[in-house]
Amino acid sequence: MTHMHITSWALGLILFIIALVMYKKGNQKPAKIIHMILRLMLILIIITGGILTWDYIQGPFGMPILGEVIVKALAGVWLVAMMEMILTGKAKGKPTTAKWVQFWIALILVIVLGFFRLPMGFLFI
Repeated sequence: MTHMHITSWALGLILFIIALVMYKKGNQKPAKIIHMILRLMLILIIITGGILTWDYIQGPFGMPILGEVIVKALAGVWLVAMMEMILTGKAKGKPTTAKWVQFWIALILVIVLGFFRLPMGFLFI
């Protein structure tokens, strides 16, 4: 499940960048199509993230990392929300500076907790 979650995140970020570039160039119709595909990918991200969170809670790692698991799950949902809000704001021509700051904070939290702190990441603590 971890590989599916990481793959869906990678595809989601790629689709996010493509839709963002298309909205900036003024290609509204193709950008909306990519945006809708991204929304499907975001649903997959949330589902696989929920399953991973459940695995952490029920798995052998247990209580010592429960706080970090919850923070990572909330940061992941926050990141998904910021991706959607940035694209929606770009489509409507609204400023997105505050959303970009939140996006980067959430992305750093998700990467640090997911890859370097939690046991299913790269570093096994």
